[in-house]
Amino acid sequence: MSTPATPPLSKFRTGGNLVFLSGELPFKEDGGVPEGIEAQTALTIDRIEATLKAQGLGLSDVISVTAYLIDAADFAAFNQVYAQRFQQPYPARTTVRADLMRPGPRLELTAVALAQA
Repeated sequence: MSTPATPPLSKFRTGGNLVFLSGELPFKEDGGVPEGIEAQTALTIDRIEATLKAQGLGLSDVISVTAYLIDAADFAAFNQVYAQRFQQPYPARTTVRADLMRPGPRLELTAVALAQA
């Protein structure tokens, strides 16, 4: 059985004042993936920010992030970029080492944002 090109998922869903984003990967518009964890982290956060912006939200509205890294050696460099993009108080976060379903990306991020009522 082959994996569909577009998986059966929603880019985001809302529940009350919460906005749940599906996992985001560092794919450029042409489908390519930049080299290095720093560039991939920045692009993934850019993609999250664009989804939030379309909902009238920003990175400051993110309250929780789950980070999946394929290599624990990327953790320090990932944290540097992450800390530059998210401001204090930082979102609650879980970071795990995991295999990803697509070859190329070194990380996948999911986020939950709070839409102020």
